[in-house]
Amino acid sequence: MQFCDECGSLMHTEGDTWLCRSCENEESRDSQAEAAMAIQDGQRDDGAPDVADATRGTTETMQEPCPADGCDSERAHYEMMPKPGGSYEVRLFTCVECGHKWRES
Repeated sequence: MQFCDECGSLMHTEGDTWLCRSCENEESRDSQAEAAMAIQDGQRDDGAPDVADATRGTTETMQEPCPADGCDSERAHYEMMPKPGGSYEVRLFTCVECGHKWRES
């Protein structure tokens, strides 16, 4: 990947040159520099992401009717989780009777 020194746009290859489609700047290609661009450090595996479990580490429940068909429970464990990419939290529920999981709508 090469960026234009003139305007900062992404450049494209045409034969032996890099061409900027925004300002029409041209630069010659350097095979050694391009080979270095393709080298990647080893990726690390941090394992599977944590899955929210509103029953983990809490005995607190609240009155919240379970939406699962056939379950008449009125109590649920709850957990507050940050919404990915957002600036607010979402409340996750787990029914104390049937284990059904849902989030606050």
